Amino acid sequence: MAKRDFYEVLGVSKGADPAELKKAYRKKAMEFHPDRNKDNPEAEARFKEVNEAYDTLKDPDKKAAYDRFGHAAFEQGGMGGGRPGGGFGGAGQGDFASAFSDVFDDLFGDFMGGPRGAAGARSRAQRGSDLRYDMRVTLEEAYQGAQKTINVPTSVACGSCNGTGAANGAEPQTCPSCSGMGKVRAQQGFFTVERTCPACGGLGQIIKDPCPDCRGAGRVEKDRSLSVNIPAGVETGTRIRLAGEGEAGLRGGPTGDLYIFIEVRPHQIFERDGVHLHCTVPVSMTAAALGGDIEVPTIDGGRSRVKIPAGSQSGRQMRLRGKGMPALRGGGHGDMFIELAVETPVNLTARQKELLQEFEKLGEDSNNPESSSFFRKVKTFWDGMKS
Repeated sequence: MAKRDFYEVLGVSKGADPAELKKAYRKKAMEFHPDRNKDNPEAEARFKEVNEAYDTLKDPDKKAAYDRFGHAAFEQGGMGGGRPGGGFGGAGQGDFASAFSDVFDDLFGDFMGGPRGAAGARSRAQRGSDLRYDMRVTLEEAYQGAQKTINVPTSVACGSCNGTGAANGAEPQTCPSCSGMGKVRAQQGFFTVERTCPACGGLGQIIKDPCPDCRGAGRVEKDRSLSVNIPAGVETGTRIRLAGEGEAGLRGGPTGDLYIFIEVRPHQIFERDGVHLHCTVPVSMTAAALGGDIEVPTIDGGRSRVKIPAGSQSGRQMRLRGKGMPALRGGGHGDMFIELAVETPVNLTARQKELLQEFEKLGEDSNNPESSSFFRKVKTFWDGMKS
């Protein structure tokens, strides 16, 4: 049976450029792929025909020979590159495996890191890793902002070889095992298995004379001292990014970033809630009963005078506007909330006890409205249970 014209097989004109050929090939390969046409016995033959046509026309030398001599250019060993048809057995098995590998490359290469070959070989230089540094700051530092110096153990570009990994300024050479692709293939039945090149570790290059200081890595371990600006308003979980301050890249690759994660230490006086601060202030029973003024600290180191209303109970809150934490990205300050904790006197003298007992005898329900109300409810409850 005579072979069809390769241009006809792909459905393109003779003057089609490489992009048109590839687009047509993908369309036809998807149309006749055996996995998509299990009920069509002719699909396998058409699939091979499409691969043979594209394999010829995508190669400039083969295409030129085909345009001049047609199929005769590859008959009887003419170019040695034609793929004769065949079944799954014998020579046809290798042909089908090769065809399957080609269509896999072209159809799925873009989704798995780009096409293979010299144009799609992985970059020789690799970006350095990002680093993390956990920093603890005080609440005062979080309020005011701070400038802190940290020491970071990391990898830096080797000064002896300028990050190339090669001694005496020599350039790395293309790996002969993978021809610079970083991967090698092995035929297994109908499939082509691809793995990282063991000779170059997937870099596509080898260094015959590695730098003695970095042993060919292009980077060395070193502690660095960095100055970090802590903005006012940071809180636990805030992340600060220092671009280019991470680990040096492999063989001259770009440097990674350094991420600083902030943890604000607990404070002995203030408790933080976002931009607001809470401060529990103990007051004597007398001060709570009679009222008066007290001084409370503020996070900026100052003092504020707060008036306690007469008859204040534990848990009563008062607000100091604008005395809280600054917002990280602007927007003013939060508030500070003062919560009273009425303290019961302890270690009483005999005279103090007498005075309190006398005060208790002179007391009325109006002096303790909450306790009086509670016990009236209790009496009602008990009376109800008896009846």
